[in-house]
Amino acid sequence: MSAPRVVALGGGHGLSASLQALRHMTEAITAVVTVADDGGSSGRLRQEFDILPPGDLRMALAALCEDTGWGHQWSAVLQHRFRGHGELGGHALGNLLITALWDLLPDEHVRGLDLVGRLLNTRGRVLPMSLVPLDIEAGILVPDDMGEPTEISVRGQSRVAKHPGKVVRVRLLPEAPPACPEALESIKLADVVVLGPGSWFTSVMPHLLVPDLRQALQDTPAVRVLTLNVSLTDDEASGYTVAEHVHTVVEHAPGLTFDHVIADPQVVRTRAEREALQAAVDLLGARLVVTDVGSARSPGLHDTLRLAAAYRDVLGVRTP
Repeated sequence: MSAPRVVALGGGHGLSASLQALRHMTEAITAVVTVADDGGSSGRLRQEFDILPPGDLRMALAALCEDTGWGHQWSAVLQHRFRGHGELGGHALGNLLITALWDLLPDEHVRGLDLVGRLLNTRGRVLPMSLVPLDIEAGILVPDDMGEPTEISVRGQSRVAKHPGKVVRVRLLPEAPPACPEALESIKLADVVVLGPGSWFTSVMPHLLVPDLRQALQDTPAVRVLTLNVSLTDDEASGYTVAEHVHTVVEHAPGLTFDHVIADPQVVRTRAEREALQAAVDLLGARLVVTDVGSARSPGLHDTLRLAAAYRDVLGVRTP
């Protein structure tokens, strides 16, 4: 396989990492991005203008900018965040640019994103997973007054991501939202589909909760790759192992299989952890690949070149 058509699903920094790695294999990349963010600049713009949250879409566009002075300059402009406490304080300029295009092109979300891509000369395309803004609701186990675990319901991506306790279930509101048609078409035509890494319950799992998107992932002839996180220290991963992360995929998307699951040895240090992960991966019908993909300089983050090498090895693709 050479220059495969790749679809990467996720959001935030995790999706940015996979996109930058995949660029070492191909320029035929489509990013399918979650649209449930409700915090920070994205949340403010979403509430004020009743639009899709632009932040994760902006980050994906920046990750795909062309590797030239022009591309890097415009990527920096897109990512620039205004300082101060005024109305512009905290806003990323790219969020404002995307909002402006959607204001000029009402109900043409994809066209607006394509125009930003042309400005940056992106090597690939960025699409929302749905054309309606979504909310995440999670069931989280927290201790009650007697210290016994009890499940509470927490709504909102920003609250779920930071709420203490163990996430046991997630759902989208509205339920069964429509998928972006262009995203479905890209998955249908893909040679490779990559899910993860990223915040597991607010960036990765939401893709499996859009019925048409989940069905497209089941039906595609593409090679399916699940990329696990290299750290379990963030609030959202509290109390979880990577094996349990894989189990959540099985529980939320029964019938969906994968071909490869990539894990870093830092999250499966013991024989018991390795065996538990292998058993979970077997439920997906996948091959477990344990290889160094974490950054030596920035613990908890993926290393772009290492992750690119892992994708290349499991897919048998030569680096262009």
